[in-house]
Amino acid sequence: MKISWVFDLISPFSYLSLKQLPLLPAGTQVELVPVLFAGLLNHHGQLGNAEIPSKRRFTYRFVVWRARKMGVTLKMPPAHPFNPLNALRLVVAAGSDLRSVETAFDFVFGQGRDVADPVVLADLARELGIADVQAALHDPDVKQTLRKNTDWAIARGVFGVPTFVAGDELFWGHDAIDMVVDYLREPAGFEDAEMSRIDTLPVGVTRPRVTPT
Repeated sequence: MKISWVFDLISPFSYLSLKQLPLLPAGTQVELVPVLFAGLLNHHGQLGNAEIPSKRRFTYRFVVWRARKMGVTLKMPPAHPFNPLNALRLVVAAGSDLRSVETAFDFVFGQGRDVADPVVLADLARELGIADVQAALHDPDVKQTLRKNTDWAIARGVFGVPTFVAGDELFWGHDAIDMVVDYLREPAGFEDAEMSRIDTLPVGVTRPRVTPT
């Protein structure tokens, strides 16, 4: 089966999920889809984890703990959140293949470097084999590809990163990997009566939207 893996370089959970791709069943074709997470948040009217102080602290502590449990090297960059736009454009310019994605994530969370810094960005471009950084960053096709990827993800209902898109199903979060594997091996297991029932479960109460003061 061909599936899509939706990610943003700003996401440490995407970094952890990247390390789990080898766990997918043999023969699975994975399309790597870089998107701008901020675009998803804006569309759905959500706050990011880092925008809630107590959630921000927990998130950073959790990803460090989780990386240690997974045996994955993780070093948070000097500031987070940061603007990932230019680094994402370089990944797109390099073809969004596994090597380019791994290289970029290694810069951000493997080495803990600030890809919003022009000097670091130039280093990343060299590692990706991009000779003219500015040309890549301002290439209309590169910009349009990232925009189209984000719009495509929104149209599919993607609300966060990382997300696996398999057929009509979404699997969100690095901790959904076992669910993805089970689905790829036996999709029928996700079509039983209870799975069907919760798809149309009625909403019992709606929380009114409150504007923070």
